[in-house]
Amino acid sequence: MSRPARPEDVDEICAALPSTELGTSWGDVPTWKVPRGEKGRGFVLFRHPHPSAVDPESGEQYDDLLVIRTADAADKAALVGDDSPFFTIDHFRSYNAVLVQQSRLGELSLDELTEVIHDAWLAVAPRRLAKDFLADG
Repeated sequence: MSRPARPEDVDEICAALPSTELGTSWGDVPTWKVPRGEKGRGFVLFRHPHPSAVDPESGEQYDDLLVIRTADAADKAALVGDDSPFFTIDHFRSYNAVLVQQSRLGELSLDELTEVIHDAWLAVAPRRLAKDFLADG
């Protein structure tokens, strides 16, 4: 098993994927994207605090959330249904993505985080690029 994941690993993993860029979405939300079309397709977003995402224990808005794309509802359900730190909120109920606090990334191994981010990238990457990536992997 690899070492525990760290918040800085997110950028390193995303930057190492083919044809990715760190841009913004939803106004000013830092977002890792695959440049596709006019805006690109996001696969990891650094979400700003928002009233729709509140820690049930403290009542405070989360201030360190990542939104990570999933391929489909089944993948989302698998991630939020196990004992990992991934979860969802009502605001994302019909969107294929999970949330995780950066402060809890250490509950995942680097390998686990890498796999989840790679799957997020594969969900939005052009087919040919994804096929080439998997063939090289």
